[in-house]
Amino acid sequence: MQLVFDAFEPAFMQRALLGAMLAVVATSLVGTWVVLRGLSFLGDALAHGVIPGIALAVLWGFSPIVGALAAAAVMGGLVTVVTNRAGVREDTGIGLLFVGMLSLGIMIVSKARSFTTEVTALLFGDILGVTRKDINGQFVAAVIVVVATIVLYRPFLALTFNRMKARSLGMRPGATHIALMVLLAISIVASFQAVGTLLVFGLLVGPPATASLITRRVPLMMVVSMLFGALAVVAGLAVSFHAGTAGGATMAGFSVAQFFIVLVGVEVSRAIRERRHARFA
Repeated sequence: MQLVFDAFEPAFMQRALLGAMLAVVATSLVGTWVVLRGLSFLGDALAHGVIPGIALAVLWGFSPIVGALAAAAVMGGLVTVVTNRAGVREDTGIGLLFVGMLSLGIMIVSKARSFTTEVTALLFGDILGVTRKDINGQFVAAVIVVVATIVLYRPFLALTFNRMKARSLGMRPGATHIALMVLLAISIVASFQAVGTLLVFGLLVGPPATASLITRRVPLMMVVSMLFGALAVVAGLAVSFHAGTAGGATMAGFSVAQFFIVLVGVEVSRAIRERRHARFA
């Protein structure tokens, strides 16, 4: 335990912890809906789709948040156009744009003088370089996600389990889906500084997927997801500090490892219960 406390004594580690925790709040709430609706591939593609916008922001010196949101809007619109106009499956359109947007982003960043440094920070994040300004931006994003999740909880829930039922109840599934995509983009933008665009997917899907192994009640799943995300952040940063590994990658790795650990625990527990039932029978 002392090793953990020692890791968070430096001020930069405290800022890293706070920034990562705010990222967990946003990604856990949105990630719960992503996991329940089976939109993990779209979430991963969108995480890559914001790269050109962020790359332009780095190259031209404007806000990465503005660039990322603009790129996310373009990505979402292109997925709709390709799916509806080209007559291909949605996953095919997403896959094409996934690679295309990633390639475009790397091409743009390659124009920067510090190409290697910029690409590394863009793709893998710079958790130890999180500033007070970054934390303020993450806080605003987390508040937006929390408020939107509360206000749109019923439409999101109805859309998740029965799109036609949602329409029959007077809700607008199309508008609700767009709102979810906007929140997904916001959560990705709020998290890329901490873990990078390639690794944000670990926090977006890892903790909610782990929570889904334990409970299917949506509010409880969100809370459990945050707990798993917080555990991954603390463990990942502590290990990163003492072992000298990349912070973002270590946190994302812990969030994925948790899923398999809990999965093994759930399967063992189920096997024990079934053996007991068979014995009593």
